[in-house]
Amino acid sequence: MNSMSMGSITWIVILGIIGLLIVLFFAFVPVGLWVSSLAANVRISIFNMIGMRLRRVKPAKIVMPLIKARKAGLDLGVNQLEAHYLAGGNVDNVVNALIASERAGIELEFEKAAAIDLAGRNVLEAVKMSVNPKVIETANVSAVAKDGIELLVKARVTVRANLERLVGGAGEATVLARIGEGIVTTVGSSLSHKEVLENPDDISKRVLSKGLDSGTAFEILSIDIADIDVGRNVGAQLQSLQAEADKNIAQAKAEERRAMAVAKEQEMRAYVVEAEAEVPKAMAYALREGKLGVMDYYELQNLKADTDMREMIGGQTPEHTVIE
Repeated sequence: MNSMSMGSITWIVILGIIGLLIVLFFAFVPVGLWVSSLAANVRISIFNMIGMRLRRVKPAKIVMPLIKARKAGLDLGVNQLEAHYLAGGNVDNVVNALIASERAGIELEFEKAAAIDLAGRNVLEAVKMSVNPKVIETANVSAVAKDGIELLVKARVTVRANLERLVGGAGEATVLARIGEGIVTTVGSSLSHKEVLENPDDISKRVLSKGLDSGTAFEILSIDIADIDVGRNVGAQLQSLQAEADKNIAQAKAEERRAMAVAKEQEMRAYVVEAEAEVPKAMAYALREGKLGVMDYYELQNLKADTDMREMIGGQTPEHTVIE
C-alpha cells in the first residue's frame, strides 16, 4: 500500500514538472507568433525567435512590422528591423513610413528612414507632410516703412517636408524667423506704407525669392499675406522724442548761461562793495593830507543825503549810505 502511494506521488510530481516545462516553453517560445508568420508566408524560424528573446528583443515588435512590410511588397529583412530596434528606433513607425512613401510614389530607402527616425524626427509625419503640405501661420511681424508708419504683417506659409534634409535640417522655428526677417526687410525698403498696403503680394514675391528654405528640413511652396494692420506712427514718435531731447538740452544750456550771469553779477557786486569800502579810507587820507576840506566833506554828505531822499521818493532803496 505504501509502495503504491509512493509511486502515485512520483507520477504526480513528474507530470507536474512536465506541465511546468510545457508552460515555460510556451511562455518563452512565441509559438503563436511563429504560426502567424507562417500563415502570412513570412519565414522566420522558431530558433530565430528564441534568439530574439535571448537578445532581449520582443519578437512581436519585429515580426508584426515584418509581416506588414511583406504584405505591402517591401523587401525587408529580420536583421534590419532587429538592428533598428536595438538602436532605440521605432520599427513600426519606420515600416509605416516606408509603406506610405511606396504608395505615394516617393523614393525612400530603409536606411534613410531609419536615420530620420533615430535623429528624433517622426518619419511617418514627414512622409505625410511630403504628400499633404503643411500650412504654418506666423505671428504679427512688426515692420516700419521709410515714412515711419508701422505695419503689422501676418503671413501663412505652405511648406512640404524635404526627406533629403530631414537629418541635420533646421525646423519650423528657423523658417518662421527667416520669414519674419524677410518681411521686415521688404517693408523697411518701401518708401511708403501705402505701397505695401496697395501691393501686399510684393512681400510674398520678395521673401520667396530669397530662398529662405535653404538648410532647413522643409521646402517652401508659397507665402501668402493673411493680414496687414497699420500700427503706430513710429517716425512721429521719434521726432517728438528728439524734439523733447533738444528742448531739454537747450534748457540746460540756458540754465548754465543764467547761472554764469548770476555768478558774474555777484562777482561785480563784490568788486563794488570792495571799492566802496576803500572810499572812507581815501577820504580820511585826503582830510589828513589837507587835500579835502571840512566844508567839502559836508557838501559831499549833503549831496549823498539829497540823492538818497530822491531815490526814496522814487520808490527805490538807496544804494549809498552816509559816510561817517
